[in-house]
Amino acid sequence: MKNKTESIRKIVNYLNNPEKEGGFWLPNIQRPFVWSEDQIQRLFDSVLREYPISTFLVWKTKSEIKTRRFIEKYRSNTKLSDYNEIPNEEQKLLVLDGQQRLQSFFIGLQGSYEKKELYFNVLSGKQAPPDDIRYEFKFIDKKNVTLPWVRFKDVVFSNKPRQMAKDILSKFDDITDEQSEIIEDNLMNAHTIFATSEVITYQEIDSVDNPENYNDDDVVEIFIRANSGGTRLGKSDLLFSLLTSSWDDADENMEDLLENLNGSEFNFSRDFILKTCLSLLNKGASYKVEKFRDGKTKEQIINDWTNISNSILDVRDFIATQTYIRTDKAMPSYLGLIPVIYFRYHYPDKWKKAKGLDTYFLRTLIAGSFSGTPDNLIDKCTKKITELSDFDTDIIFGVIKADGRNLDITKNTILGATYGSKQIHMIFNLLYKDFNYRPAYKNNLPQVDHIFPQAHLKKVKEVNPTTGKRNIRKYKVEFRDQIANCMLLSAGENGAGGKSDTLPEVWFADKDDSYLDMHLIPKDKDLWKMERFEDFIEARKVLIEEKFGYMIQEEVGND
Repeated sequence: MKNKTESIRKIVNYLNNPEKEGGFWLPNIQRPFVWSEDQIQRLFDSVLREYPISTFLVWKTKSEIKTRRFIEKYRSNTKLSDYNEIPNEEQKLLVLDGQQRLQSFFIGLQGSYEKKELYFNVLSGKQAPPDDIRYEFKFIDKKNVTLPWVRFKDVVFSNKPRQMAKDILSKFDDITDEQSEIIEDNLMNAHTIFATSEVITYQEIDSVDNPENYNDDDVVEIFIRANSGGTRLGKSDLLFSLLTSSWDDADENMEDLLENLNGSEFNFSRDFILKTCLSLLNKGASYKVEKFRDGKTKEQIINDWTNISNSILDVRDFIATQTYIRTDKAMPSYLGLIPVIYFRYHYPDKWKKAKGLDTYFLRTLIAGSFSGTPDNLIDKCTKKITELSDFDTDIIFGVIKADGRNLDITKNTILGATYGSKQIHMIFNLLYKDFNYRPAYKNNLPQVDHIFPQAHLKKVKEVNPTTGKRNIRKYKVEFRDQIANCMLLSAGENGAGGKSDTLPEVWFADKDDSYLDMHLIPKDKDLWKMERFEDFIEARKVLIEEKFGYMIQEEVGND
């Protein structure tokens, strides 16, 4: 692996430029550009302050891999598929780590952000704390630009920096000698750091001159490890880019499917889709490069994409309409769906008449049967479905138990759910079946709130046995956050003028029985008082247990 250095100006000229050693490009696997204007502006400030830039990682290859161009003119509605390149076997440099920073340099020095270009305040530069801005950069519409703001790309790409500085100084009508010196120093310093200093370091994985050193599996592993500290990128993501070069519509089809699956409620991923494809084609759920290298597998996925997509969509609709699980917040894991999708894909006629699928899904979801790495369990379930030519819930439960997985839903499974967890959202999805989980405005989503407010509970102290002073917080976070002290409120109820830190004896005072029943609130008003908090918790636990009694049992299915 070689270490190389370049100036920022030179690197920016390499992006999307096949004439420069094949050019720097992005493998299609890379996530969308997500940095905000402020993040880009801070990056330029950091560089001008001569803060170090982390090393980039690139792969020099001739592999026929799907790639895309860096975005020059960023817009929030940009579709990545619009930047796709035609796969080729020419030499190229693919950026495996550092996309966000390189893309930011490209936008700032060659393009625009929401039709605004990057400008530099040439009078900025006063000493500032490390976390504050020292050199001011800003994206501005050119019709709104006034001095001392100067378009930064003109500074960096000037071949006559001193003349450039004189030209800019001449535009100021009234300027002091001190200001003149600041401006000239800033412009010369910026040109030096961005145009001539080799401040960019990148490591090059060379599969062109040294193909024996790095095969595809090596690059996959390097890529995953390099990205594990930021936005998590799975092996399946890179495989999708490496192995679908012959499928022109792959990205668009995947984007469309995920958009239809997720809407504003769920979070199905490309990782899940590819694992499902492997399972449906009886290739096993685990990821291995050779599975996708098999031309037959790729051909099957392409030719049967419509049926695969419809099977996944059908099961997604089943979840939302038949189980009352209506949001990603209530989905600790999606992997338990793969056996159901397998059944829908291979036995569509039986799917329409199947019974017990909702029981299977809810029980495995609540019990966490498919947590961790369940590839072998998924394979065993799909194999059993094939043997039976059907989905027998009790038999599938037996397969799950034989694999050593948990299926028991105990009192603690329900009562152990806590504020902020997916488990509590899942249980509340089942409890609050009439709540709107699909509002047009995202901020109107239901919100989990504490019945006895945290602010009040934190004030309750008990005696410190060591000092004799009453200075120990009585109710620890796990006690305050337990499900028995939580309820679901609409955004309006929990917003300005809503419940907030209102104590239950005030909040419930004007609520009728139907409201109390919906939230499983004990009707003994004395329990709503602060001093009866612990008694309230015990009484509400009983109501929760009664509500979910149909689920709470220790043994399920066959041994």
